[in-house]
Amino acid sequence: MAIRKIMTEKDSALHKVCRPVTDFNGRLHRLLDDLAETLDEAQGAGLAAPQVGILRRVVVIDVGEGLMELVNPEIVEQEGEQDGPEGCLSVPGKWGLVKRPNHVKVRAQDRNGQWFEAEGEGLLARCFCHELEHLDGHLYTEKVSRYLTEEEIEEM
Repeated sequence: MAIRKIMTEKDSALHKVCRPVTDFNGRLHRLLDDLAETLDEAQGAGLAAPQVGILRRVVVIDVGEGLMELVNPEIVEQEGEQDGPEGCLSVPGKWGLVKRPNHVKVRAQDRNGQWFEAEGEGLLARCFCHELEHLDGHLYTEKVSRYLTEEEIEEM
């Protein structure tokens, strides 16, 4: 396992559409392990492969309920609405208010290629949306209604 460098918003990899994973092998397992270690080191809630320069549809999320690995994820259901603060490891120091669905269900494959579904509300739903957007070359900054001030960030 290794901690990888997290790309910032100026890096072109963050603005490209990722390719699906077709080989569920040791390279994928190393990538998932590295993403988990990098996420833990950065103390984030989620990390997508393009954030470390790998253009594959791979995401890890940990909102305090244990690590989730999502390969080739897609949103299959969403409902409700929440408007809350959002940040990104690729956009350090910035936080903004973003509208997201309050409940999201995703379908994805695990590291061995087995399909499963996962769903969540609140922060987990927000993370699903945020991380999956990375896989299509989008950043949360495209959806910000208002950036938070330094005072507001300190209060969080």
